[in-house]
Amino acid sequence: MNKIISFVYVLVLGTIAAFLSIESTREQFVLMTRNYPFLMGFLKIGILGTMGELLSGRVVTGTWKISGVSIHQRFLIWGFFGLAFTVVFPMFSMGVEGLLRASLLPGKNSTFLTAFWKSFFMNIIFAPPMMTFHRLTDTLIDRKMLFKKWPAVEIFQNMNWANMIRVVGFSCIWFWIPAHTATFLLPPEFRVLSAALLSLALGLILGYAKRKSLQ
Repeated sequence: MNKIISFVYVLVLGTIAAFLSIESTREQFVLMTRNYPFLMGFLKIGILGTMGELLSGRVVTGTWKISGVSIHQRFLIWGFFGLAFTVVFPMFSMGVEGLLRASLLPGKNSTFLTAFWKSFFMNIIFAPPMMTFHRLTDTLIDRKMLFKKWPAVEIFQNMNWANMIRVVGFSCIWFWIPAHTATFLLPPEFRVLSAALLSLALGLILGYAKRKSLQ
């Protein structure tokens, strides 16, 4: 079964790569992203974020875990993050550009520094609460309580904060700031796509952090 799931997993990634490598389908993707940004953000992050989370289980445990993990609920949560990313990327992009125009940040004429500041502020301000919220919803899904009253205080009190800071928090510095700097160097319509591809890594990091906290 592991081999079959691995084959399907690689097939899905290969299909996505092929879709984006062909000019005609890539242009259709760009057009869809421009016309339906929220729908495309939901689908892209929903699919690839869920795949990243499944991959983390495969890496940590050595086997795919598909049944009993409420994939449809995890897809909904990742899709919700896709909606958030659709807003967050232009928000930090336009905000930093305003700061640069006002000379409140250095690097106004530098394409690289402009991208760096956008990534820096997004990952310092937005990423930590987003990742913490993901851990909350992940715990709720494990407890089968996503659509019930949330015991948020109890979950936050029992969260392994040392693990969150060590694995998830520091990833903002060594991985996400450089990765999103590269993302902000891309044309706007490809930024959420880049975030979707990076959500494979995000799902892997968050899943790994969760499993380390349970050991």
